[in-house]
Amino acid sequence: MAHTKSGGSTKLGRDSASQRLGLKVNHGEVVGKGEIIVRQRGTRFIPGLNTKQGSDDTIYAHIDGVVKITNTKKLSFNRSFRYAKIINVVIKEKSR
Repeated sequence: MAHTKSGGSTKLGRDSASQRLGLKVNHGEVVGKGEIIVRQRGTRFIPGLNTKQGSDDTIYAHIDGVVKITNTKKLSFNRSFRYAKIINVVIKEKSR
């Protein structure tokens, strides 16, 4: 006769990998062309000058430069406002 009960199977122990979303480069940092700045779902951040938005809403740099993040109010289609953060990449100024 067995001394312990049968273990059986469990339905626990599975979990999906995290998606690692968020800002990858902060305001004032240098980026290269094609470098990812923000990974997001939806449009928390809006692409501005010299940035592009991928099909999964990822924002990446279109030129080499410095990241500038600005806050603004955007007018929605139903005439309401929402606060938005715009991601820009400006050309890095040469220091002498």
